[in-house]
Amino acid sequence: AVLVVLVVLGASPAAGEELSGVFQELSTTTCYFINGTERVRLVDRYIYNRQQYVHFDSDLGVYVGDTPHGEKAAEYLNSDPERLEYFRSAVDTYCRNNYEVSTPFIVNRRGER
Repeated sequence: AVLVVLVVLGASPAAGEELSGVFQELSTTTCYFINGTERVRLVDRYIYNRQQYVHFDSDLGVYVGDTPHGEKAAEYLNSDPERLEYFRSAVDTYCRNNYEVSTPFIVNRRGER
């Protein structure tokens, strides 16, 4: 945010370097619940400049590349057994656990009429 403000205000980049552009990397983890916690799916997505390039799907249990670069990233991520085990178990430790904790506040709550 600070860099954007400085660029908008016309400040020159550090050490006289020119800015080559703004790049954005994002990762997001989403839990999908079907019939409460009877069937739960976790998807961990990695996005670069608004394009998803690799994702983990708990139904598959591995990373899948969505672009040529993502295929290389998936190969690298799938070579780490500890990382795979962490995300495979996250369906229970992250999704189901948070569902049980948040359900009284989100699902069972009724607004005043």
